[in-house]
Amino acid sequence: MFNDIGILELATLVVLAVLIFGPDKLPKVIQDVAGFIRKVRSFSESAKQDIRNELGPEFKDFEFEDLNPKTYLRKQLDKDGELSELKDLRDSFDLRKEMNEVADAVNSREPESEPSSVAAANGSPKPDLVKKTDTPDGGDRPLFDADAT
Repeated sequence: MFNDIGILELATLVVLAVLIFGPDKLPKVIQDVAGFIRKVRSFSESAKQDIRNELGPEFKDFEFEDLNPKTYLRKQLDKDGELSELKDLRDSFDLRKEMNEVADAVNSREPESEPSSVAAANGSPKPDLVKKTDTPDGGDRPLFDADAT
């Protein structure tokens, strides 16, 4: 319930509670709030149980968390084994390689045989980290001004 509250926020809430209710009334307020939370939880559980009873025996394994579309889809895909297939498909897609190919096509260069990260992993020599700029010949002007874009 309070997964995203840090220690500083919790300490601030305690100090505010002591200031607002006072140290003499604070235990009674905490008991009242805890009793209210228990009543709400018991009401919620009884409502869930009533709904399950009204739905009948064919919905005995019905979970209210399944009403969340994300949970429902994950559960349905995992039944068929399609979730693992989707993960395999996602892992097989190499975005860096695709982006390098598009950049090479735009710059009309020959595509690299393998990306530098793959080459480094294969034991090839380390890549050259010095940035190389294409300088046009004396009479050729670049198509665009790199500083203006």
